[in-house]
Amino acid sequence: MPCQYQNCKKGLTIKGMMNKAKRVKSKKRRREHIFLKILAFKKNCCIMKRSGLLMLSVFICNLAFSQTDNSDIAIIPQPVKLVRNSGNFTLPSNGTILAASTSDLKQSLVALTTHLTVPTGYHFSVVKAAPATIRLVLNKMDDTTLGSEGYHLTVTTKQVTITANQPAGIFYGVQTLLQLLPKEIESKTIVKNVQWQIPCVDITDHPRFGWRGLMLDVSRHFFTKQQVKDFIDQMVKYKYNLLHMHLTDDQGWRIEIKSLPKLTEVGSLRVHKEGYFGSFSIPTPDEPRTEGGFYTQDDIRELVQYAKDRFVNILPEIDVPAHSLAAVASYPELSCTPGAENYKVSSGESRRRRDSTQPAIAPVDNTLCPANENVYVFLDKVFGEVAQLFPFEYIHMGGDEANKRFWAQSDAVKALMQREGLKTQEEVQSYFVKRVEKIIESKGKKLMGWDEILEGGLAPDAAVMSWRSMEGGVVASRMKHDVVMSPVQYAYLDYMQADQIIEPRVYATLRLKTVYEFDPAPDSLDPKYIKGGQGNIWTEQMFNVRHLEYMTWPRALAIAECVWSPKASKDWDNFENRVEKQFDRFDIEEVKYARAIFDPSFDVKKDADGKLSITLTNEVDGLDIYYSFDNSFPDNFYPKYSAPLTPPKDAVMLKVVTYRGKQQVGRIIAMPIDELQKRADRKR
Repeated sequence: MPCQYQNCKKGLTIKGMMNKAKRVKSKKRRREHIFLKILAFKKNCCIMKRSGLLMLSVFICNLAFSQTDNSDIAIIPQPVKLVRNSGNFTLPSNGTILAASTSDLKQSLVALTTHLTVPTGYHFSVVKAAPATIRLVLNKMDDTTLGSEGYHLTVTTKQVTITANQPAGIFYGVQTLLQLLPKEIESKTIVKNVQWQIPCVDITDHPRFGWRGLMLDVSRHFFTKQQVKDFIDQMVKYKYNLLHMHLTDDQGWRIEIKSLPKLTEVGSLRVHKEGYFGSFSIPTPDEPRTEGGFYTQDDIRELVQYAKDRFVNILPEIDVPAHSLAAVASYPELSCTPGAENYKVSSGESRRRRDSTQPAIAPVDNTLCPANENVYVFLDKVFGEVAQLFPFEYIHMGGDEANKRFWAQSDAVKALMQREGLKTQEEVQSYFVKRVEKIIESKGKKLMGWDEILEGGLAPDAAVMSWRSMEGGVVASRMKHDVVMSPVQYAYLDYMQADQIIEPRVYATLRLKTVYEFDPAPDSLDPKYIKGGQGNIWTEQMFNVRHLEYMTWPRALAIAECVWSPKASKDWDNFENRVEKQFDRFDIEEVKYARAIFDPSFDVKKDADGKLSITLTNEVDGLDIYYSFDNSFPDNFYPKYSAPLTPPKDAVMLKVVTYRGKQQVGRIIAMPIDELQKRADRKR
């Protein structure tokens, strides 16, 4: 609030003093800063004349350290309500954790005791009666504001208390508590010379959506059981509760089906290749098929229990009728197409071919035959065993991207169409989906599929996962079907995070700021049918777990906030600041992540004279861009970008880098002028 009385000659504002004071790290120094400012302005500010120096100094100091000063707190996802109080709680070197029901709170206790003892060297024991340093309390009567996953977290100078209706709420409260501690709490070894303090807060928190998921594609590249566990551990820190496992595709069948052993004996292995997945050379007969792997049924049970202990459900996906080359290579009789007995599991070679006599077409039929009764016998066995392994209520059947050209050429499919009165290939797929739904429902489960299952008529009780856009979810919700939103425009975490000149090449770029714009339930929809949302991680180009981490974080932080936090609380600048603080935690955890938010975007066009005009923009405010055209490596002593650039006549390379003040934060990006010319020409 500015000085209301117009004779304030120095332009003193309370808000201005508070903002300047927040930059002073020491609270004592901050109060001194404000008091000295008041002294400097006391002769000129009419508020002084009316209220007196002491009264105003108390008023402003209270504001500067009021409940709204959360500048030292960086929780992701943002809680529903957070009040910052004065003071801090200091961890004792010998503390206690109260948990009356240790069995229900087992994982919360494991998370707490591990983090509070390993990096600190302190000792914490669990007790069942007060007093205690930290109290984990399940409500005897439900607090209706919290639901099953919400919690209250109160930190005073003397004690920490987390209350919830259900154990899941306690678990999520623990995740928030750990984010309130110094970043070194993530260390796997003792860290010395750290003040183990927690700011005093009152937090009330509960999720916006019940479905908060990440999809992990373990078919294109197999990730071990331990790597999946590690992925779950990272997810739950940000209150995800759903892991969607894409278990089957053209590149590998990853789950043991005991009644169909060839699915893993044949379907889980392929030739090892490196380079750009999807453009590899066709394997020769003598190249060994040794890359791959699968989860035994015991592995699956172990993963399901591991996830359940951390309040995560696992959604299994068996992708049919398309994306089924691994199944067809194992059991060729499942195909409509002659020659399927020669098919092999894809090793990442191109799925399209072109020669002088044929247009570009898919070279093999990767679909199951909808007209073959043996296919439904096969699926009954598969879904029967899957249903026994996964307690979650849904099974995902895929249903996307079926190349129906092969069906149109099949005499068996033509006969099916005539017999069933089907007029289009979309109706053929709908026929297939409806039969699959009956199989899945016979196993006590519900069917979910990608939004292509809408085509030709939606199965009666199917839920839709909308990926091609939000539109599939809009249509399904208006038909009163449950929907999970995972649109490619916001939620495909396999997309590049910055310019393709520096990122591993994928189809498109999806920057963090765009991900943060994701809203699973826009105002135009009835939220009753929107279960929630998720990010999808397709792993064609993710050859190892470190690159999986790099592609997941920090964009999965944005998804987490979009599906947990209130829509009205979203603020990009505030979120970006909290993300940067999470980077420090990732460093200590040794989790890989992308710093692409610090890299500029390139926009290029040609002016009226045909010369290039290059515009550079930052995703993050407060960064300076420095550049060179002379092939040397720019730093903050080079020219600073301030207006669109035109390359010198003979320049071959533009190099750019971003700084915050004197600190380099972005990568040096080398952009060939030829590449910019091509982009400008494409625009024309």
